[in-house]
Amino acid sequence: MGRGTPVVTVRRILRAVPVPLALIGMIALAGLVLGRVYAGDLLTRLVVGAAVGAVLVSVAARRLRSWLVAPLSIAALLGYTALALRLAARRADLPGSLAQITVDAAGNGIARLLTAMIPVEPTPDTVLVPLVAAWLAGLAGAEVALRAGRVLLGYLPPALLYAGAVYVVGPNAEPAVWPTLAFAAFAALGLVAPAGAAPQPDDGLSPQVRAAVRAARTATTAVGLVVVAALVAVLAPVVAGQVDDRPVDPRRYVEPPRVETLDENPLIRISGWALNPEQKLLDVTVGGTGGAAPAPSTTDPSAAAPGGSTPGPAGAPAGGPTGGEVRLRLGVLSDYDGVTWRVGATYRNAGRVLPATEPSPGSRLDTVRQEITVADLSGRLLPAVATPREVSGARVAYDPATGTLIRPEGLTPGLRYTVTSARERPDVNLLSTAEVPAGPEVARVLRVADGVPDPMRRLATQLAEENGAPYARATAIEQFLAEHYRVVADAPSGHAYPNLNFFLFGPRNAGGQRGTSEQFAAAFAVLGRLTGLPTRVVVGFSTAGSGPVRAADAFAWPEVLFDGLGWVAFDPLPRPENEPRPVEEDFRPTPEDPPPSEVPEPTVEPTATPPAVAAPPRPDRDGVPTAVLVGAGAAGLLLLVTAVLTALVVARRRLTRHRLDRGDPAHRIAGAWRELTDALRLAGRPVGDDLAATEVAVYAEQVLSDARTRVPAGRNSRRATGPDRAEPGPARAEPGPERPGPMAERPDGHEAPALGELADLLNRMVFAPHGMADAQAVRAGQLVTDYVRALRAAQPRRRRLLWSVHPGPLRRTD
Repeated sequence: MGRGTPVVTVRRILRAVPVPLALIGMIALAGLVLGRVYAGDLLTRLVVGAAVGAVLVSVAARRLRSWLVAPLSIAALLGYTALALRLAARRADLPGSLAQITVDAAGNGIARLLTAMIPVEPTPDTVLVPLVAAWLAGLAGAEVALRAGRVLLGYLPPALLYAGAVYVVGPNAEPAVWPTLAFAAFAALGLVAPAGAAPQPDDGLSPQVRAAVRAARTATTAVGLVVVAALVAVLAPVVAGQVDDRPVDPRRYVEPPRVETLDENPLIRISGWALNPEQKLLDVTVGGTGGAAPAPSTTDPSAAAPGGSTPGPAGAPAGGPTGGEVRLRLGVLSDYDGVTWRVGATYRNAGRVLPATEPSPGSRLDTVRQEITVADLSGRLLPAVATPREVSGARVAYDPATGTLIRPEGLTPGLRYTVTSARERPDVNLLSTAEVPAGPEVARVLRVADGVPDPMRRLATQLAEENGAPYARATAIEQFLAEHYRVVADAPSGHAYPNLNFFLFGPRNAGGQRGTSEQFAAAFAVLGRLTGLPTRVVVGFSTAGSGPVRAADAFAWPEVLFDGLGWVAFDPLPRPENEPRPVEEDFRPTPEDPPPSEVPEPTVEPTATPPAVAAPPRPDRDGVPTAVLVGAGAAGLLLLVTAVLTALVVARRRLTRHRLDRGDPAHRIAGAWRELTDALRLAGRPVGDDLAATEVAVYAEQVLSDARTRVPAGRNSRRATGPDRAEPGPARAEPGPERPGPMAERPDGHEAPALGELADLLNRMVFAPHGMADAQAVRAGQLVTDYVRALRAAQPRRRRLLWSVHPGPLRRTD
């Protein structure tokens, strides 16, 4: 008896260990797979800790009642989560209390995880969701596998977690081959061990009963093996066929951070800064390592000075930056539609370390470190030396294509941050023979919008005919602008085709042939594209290395992309002591196209908006389940489903607030219109793209009337969602002689919001976006809010329940 007891104990341990070990291993492998897109191994270690904690809590509580396990495990989860968030915040140097960090992570965890740049920095908001999901998977799997004895069913939560990790990683890492094989090995380890003790000879059962039990177990095992073999035979070809396919990146379905007009086109701020030269915008200290002293750079366009011009302070009569400058980039504008230049960036939330790009073969890198303190600079764009590699002191979003940084929360006076940049210095000796790239990869920076004035085309043709090599063409454009035009601080803003045409060819006595760096840079970029050069415009500041940066230091400059050298900047601003020569000496327009004599309308700078204020934390709506179905595992799954639904509700409400309450009036009016079209889709009555705004308003009012009178959607509706329209839908309603007031009386006796006013506001916004008032935007929000509330109330019960959690509006970016 004494010798048998240790043997029985060992057998029990051997029977009890494999299943918990298998669950921990499978969840840990999910963390390992997801950790491949994170910087460092902190995320993997936190997920492993969550797996161990969740499974061990369930093992320790096996003798307790099943309904006690979920509360105990959730309490342990809260403690572990607090420790993990504090650790992640300390590693990322994030300020704030634990409560503030937790609220921010809970409210933004899913969105930031799916919009973060690869590699993802393990900050509280990017580790919270994987950590909680891993704990809940361990809780559910352990309860089902250990307490209920359903080992295979208990593998479902870890398997879903692993599949979710693979999906989130998407195409951003190599295929997870060996982790998948290890996952299968852990699953087999748990299935090998019996769930309970086998009947003993002295258990009181007759030999016939024991034989029947053994036969039942053998039959069950055989059936399971047959099912597994059949599934392998059926699914193996399908899985093998998908091996070489590129997985879908879930980030494509999530809207990245956006900016307003003020930051989308910072070029229009140049004229305003030129009129207030003493306004202090920043305080900057610049240093360098590895040969990156802030001395004059031979490849910085200002140092190379391809036109022979010696630049001076921006905004002053001298015109440009000094030869010993350091340039801080504010925004890189690559898109031009003939009216305005835009950044056109896709920002992704980033950690302190930004992704590195391969330097151009004909360039060398200098490391430049900047300490910047914000003074009166507004907006969201963060100034930095190109190209930023590490940012500390501020949460940022980044666009690798342009190297533009933003702070999604907005700039505030006193904000201090540090940037370490890898500035490229191309070999100027290679410029004269360098070619420029072509093809779809650079089509964005070669595109010339329709409507180019004929004099501009003829000037570009003349400059191209006289200069064959790309660098010679760029230098010719630079010299032409520097020799024939004057820099003035009070020139009106504007860089549309009419503005540039007047700047280039307008009579001097009427204000032509003079401008700020805005017109010089924009004219160079357009003329360059007309001659086949890939160009873009950069807005930024010039600094001598340390001290204040004022509005007088703001300027714009053009850049040209060369093969093997990267982007090289040029300086078309004239020397301060040069007297511009008349344009007619070197370019004579044909008589049928006289130069313009009227000054075009200047571009109005949008009103600077205050920094975005973080939304107040939402109360936790996750309640403790009132009943536990199969142990506490069902409770964990219910919590997970509730969290997903809550996240959808929060994301939908944040989208509505972003559309109706944030941004300039034009942005909010457009957002109100998107709320209207989304509501029609949610009601199952989408509107066709061929309707005008007034027609959509009439159609929307009819949809509400039909919903209240329960008119079937197939009758008197306009779906028009595809090219093949079997039923054309209702004829386009012609507006009557009288437009109903704010609340129109419908035939069914109900009052419905009249949307004609909203359509009128939208039409006015399209043709005059800068002339919209805040009161008009508020009115648009009220109209659409009343309509959406009424339309939802008129829907069937099923649509009303799904209205706030439908993910459709989240997939349609603004």
